[in-house]
Amino acid sequence: MDTQSAEFGENRQAMIVKLAALDDEFANAVAGGGEKKVERHRARGKLLVRERIELLLDPDSPFLELSPLAAWGSDYTVGASVVTGIGVVEGVECMICGNDPTIKGGSSNPWTAKKCFRAADIAAQNRLPTINLVESGGADLPTQKEIFIPGGRIFRDLTRASAAGTPTIALVFGNSTAGGAYLPGMSDHVVMVRKRAKVFLGGPPLVKMATGEESDDESLGGAEMHARTSGLADYLAEDEHDAIRLGRRIVSRLNWRKQGPEPVTDYGEPLHSAEDLLGLVPADLKAPFDPREVIARIVDDSDFDEFKPLYGTSLVTGWARIHGYPVGILANAQGVLFSEESQKAAQFIQLANQVDTPLLFLHNTTGYMVGASYEQGGIIKHGAMMINAVANSKVPHISILMGASYGAGHYGMCGRAYDPRFLFAWPSAKSAVMGPAQLAGVLSIVARQAAASRGQDYSEEHDAAMRAMVENQIEAESLPMFLSGMLYDDGIIDPRDTRSVLGICLSTIHNGPVSGADGFGVFRM
Repeated sequence: MDTQSAEFGENRQAMIVKLAALDDEFANAVAGGGEKKVERHRARGKLLVRERIELLLDPDSPFLELSPLAAWGSDYTVGASVVTGIGVVEGVECMICGNDPTIKGGSSNPWTAKKCFRAADIAAQNRLPTINLVESGGADLPTQKEIFIPGGRIFRDLTRASAAGTPTIALVFGNSTAGGAYLPGMSDHVVMVRKRAKVFLGGPPLVKMATGEESDDESLGGAEMHARTSGLADYLAEDEHDAIRLGRRIVSRLNWRKQGPEPVTDYGEPLHSAEDLLGLVPADLKAPFDPREVIARIVDDSDFDEFKPLYGTSLVTGWARIHGYPVGILANAQGVLFSEESQKAAQFIQLANQVDTPLLFLHNTTGYMVGASYEQGGIIKHGAMMINAVANSKVPHISILMGASYGAGHYGMCGRAYDPRFLFAWPSAKSAVMGPAQLAGVLSIVARQAAASRGQDYSEEHDAAMRAMVENQIEAESLPMFLSGMLYDDGIIDPRDTRSVLGICLSTIHNGPVSGADGFGVFRM
């Protein structure tokens, strides 16, 4: 890669602009309910949710925040009123979920539930203890129809985690009312802050309406009552800092051990700078780039053993290590997947499952090749072979969307529907059923044919307006911020952080056993 070329400079500048826009959206998430709500929260002597998380984590350890742009583009605050992510507490990787009480008192909207579901899936798949930092008024009542029925899954996930021997911990800093009271009720370990935590199924007004009984917050659901009388609180904290201290002590006593194989420790950093990744992806995703340049900047020692380098050359496959963990890598080279690439991928995925090696998918594909000769050559059955292999592979998968991820190629490269353990996107990524121009063109052809079959004239002016409208719509719906807002990825990352993010993901994956498939479905040959 020529880092001095004009093309590299243009690509780099385009990526920097995208990263700046991304930073603005992250700032919106961090701002929570806004300056006034934050000031009011602080005036009550309370910490913000990210301050609580920072104190909970081991000093100077990373926190991989997940889905920070959830609800982007919706009527709800960016971030969905909750912070989720993976962090290290007393040397143990934990899933951390914290309500943001500056946004409607931490109440849960439909996107909050979806974000919490995704966090629970990640915790279950990777055998992570979960720590909930609780301060929530329960469901956002105006949207209860979208929350109540699916929302019960949050409590189901807690009890299933406990049954699987994966600890769950609730640190209650404030309100945890109505259905939210079951969150500490279904956790293995519960800490409540004195004179702050309020945990009850129905508050004083509801009790008055339902039974006529007069009561107050403290006697009905205060921390001290639950510590002394009901037994719901296992630990009574004096203040927020004390609650976090107790939470860390609980984790230190879990006697937690990883079950996956340990990484090798005698590895080196990549030989090439991660800064170069800013100028790698062309602004026009139709222009190809060599994924080996990405691999050389994310794997240990830039050491990559390529598999079948002369066959199916638009898909690069091979073996490497990242932060000492072995990985098999599948990376799109020229965008289009042909029959050869599909068969190569299926074989490589089988090999990875034979040797219990996680797979990393680096996306930049426009999909499987179309055309009469390719259909006659079996592109459907060969593409199906690759998708079959991905769907039935049992080793952990991680996907990074670098550029295009269109059509069934998104499926074959382990898109969201194929349950990768983690899926992240670069700011340059786009994903849709096909490119905007192609989709608009298909609709135009169909409309022309329909008009001709009815014997009607076709308006070129109307066609041009329709194509422009469709292209703009598909372009907007293909962008990473839109897809991240829909929770179709686990976050948009700076390309320079790719190696670090992958290192955290691989370490997280190895909390549980790593083993391959015993068999696959029927491959059409």
